[in-house]
Amino acid sequence: MAKYVLVSDTTLSRTYRNVPLLDFMASAPTSKLPGSIYSFMKGPAPASVDGRAAFAPYSIRKLEAALLKENRREDVVVAQETHVQDFVDEDTEIIGVSTMDPLGLGPLTMSYSVFFETSAPAYVYKEFRDLLALINKVRKGKKAKLLVGGPGVWELTVHPDEMEKNGIDYAFQGEADDIASDLFRYVSESGSERNEFFKGFQTFDEHFHKSWMADERFISRYQFSKQFPTLDDIPDIVGPTVKGMVEVMRGCGIGCDFCEVTLRPLRYYPPERVRREIQINLAAGMANAWLHSDEFFAYQHGRNFVPNEEALMDLLTTVMSTRGLGHTNPTHGRISIPAAYPELMKKLGRAIRAGPDNWIGLQVGVETGSDRLAALHMPNKTLPLKVGPDGSWAGIVWDGTRVMNENYWRPAFTVQVGQAGETPEDNWETVALINRMSNSRLGNGHPFEFTITPMQNVPLGLLKSRDFSSLKLDESQLAVYYACYRHLAKIAARDARRASDDANALVRTVAGGLIGLGGWAMFRVVSGVCKKGGLDLDKAATYGLTGARLEAPMIAQ
Repeated sequence: MAKYVLVSDTTLSRTYRNVPLLDFMASAPTSKLPGSIYSFMKGPAPASVDGRAAFAPYSIRKLEAALLKENRREDVVVAQETHVQDFVDEDTEIIGVSTMDPLGLGPLTMSYSVFFETSAPAYVYKEFRDLLALINKVRKGKKAKLLVGGPGVWELTVHPDEMEKNGIDYAFQGEADDIASDLFRYVSESGSERNEFFKGFQTFDEHFHKSWMADERFISRYQFSKQFPTLDDIPDIVGPTVKGMVEVMRGCGIGCDFCEVTLRPLRYYPPERVRREIQINLAAGMANAWLHSDEFFAYQHGRNFVPNEEALMDLLTTVMSTRGLGHTNPTHGRISIPAAYPELMKKLGRAIRAGPDNWIGLQVGVETGSDRLAALHMPNKTLPLKVGPDGSWAGIVWDGTRVMNENYWRPAFTVQVGQAGETPEDNWETVALINRMSNSRLGNGHPFEFTITPMQNVPLGLLKSRDFSSLKLDESQLAVYYACYRHLAKIAARDARRASDDANALVRTVAGGLIGLGGWAMFRVVSGVCKKGGLDLDKAATYGLTGARLEAPMIAQ
């Protein structure tokens, strides 16, 4: 049996039929998505080897590696979710759970709750509760403590009652690569005094000013101690990860005022270190590498966020020269770089072997079609371009999409509604951008390739009260949802057959059919909600299409 047993939030360990973005299905409310469809589309239970997870989320693998710096291999186990009981006995000290959106308060999850005006739990919340119920059953009568960590811990600070309700002994907030063993000893000793820890959590106001709130069930770094591990403190993973994810950098630095990630210091992994982690996955039979960052084009960037072409090319060349690797793609990046540097995108595309049969996905936060909101909330996201001298924000997005598509990159956009200071005019500008791009074509006649998902910016007060009845979407906000899902239905109908790369041909066919049907069905539901809310559907479908062309040469010097 193990001293420390690690397990992930179950929504992070499934393949979701290897369909890009289908992982977001877990954000859907249980009242709107049939459980049978959700269960099929999330895929089979994760593979295991003697009860240990064959592949685990990257966060769990990093924690495992950190603990192994001071513990024996047999003392640390990453358990497959249905085999936790195989490793817990009277000597087990801690069961650690990593989670992303435990209470369903993430932006996408909340967008469904608010849009459908439902208080029904999302699948992420249901699965989190089910996992903890299993763990609590397994550890009943034993000394093992339940410790929760990961980026979703902030949700527990909003609703601390969920700690006792779900039997959570402690929740840790922050990065723990350099202090994992100290942290686990601290929890095992029921919070004995250690200078590096504070019994409580960090919280931020609307201007990201940080403060510490005392609470016996939360643990964070002591406010006057080191807050983040250095690059040398972060260990390499020792076990394979879900979908072949590896990290290339931490932090972002762009400074958008709605994103806490920007507060984390920038740390860049050298290319050879990235390759070492990829080789861990290749040895386990995973021929794919997701290159995770919060802003790929900021990798070792220059002044004013000018991309470092040499560093980016060195990284991708090193990755793609790894023997046995079949496919790779970065996870997140901003759209201003393709708009400003089309030649760079061509070079990066060639390095990553992008082509008609190998489109490279990239998640991109567009957030708005409004120049005013872009300048207000995310002025650095346009750099090195500037709204005004280099065109409108909508023009930058349009041109960046064109450049990406011409080089076989497919952006997965997100937009927000409910931002501070938002007006109906701002939202209609977003609708216009979506409609224009949805009806745009490349020079060869191919339609623009992109997805776009609306997110809800919910005030903290409403998150705390869970009273969303007072948050009614106005006509312009409904129009953003309508334009997004109208385009997504079009994409689902066009691309459903090739959406999944599941090895089973029957599964691919069934999954593709469900995706195409699901896109159409979701759009029908969204249309009904929008119409009931007073939206003129014809206006929303055609807004911004009359006499508008967004093309503009925007090459940064």
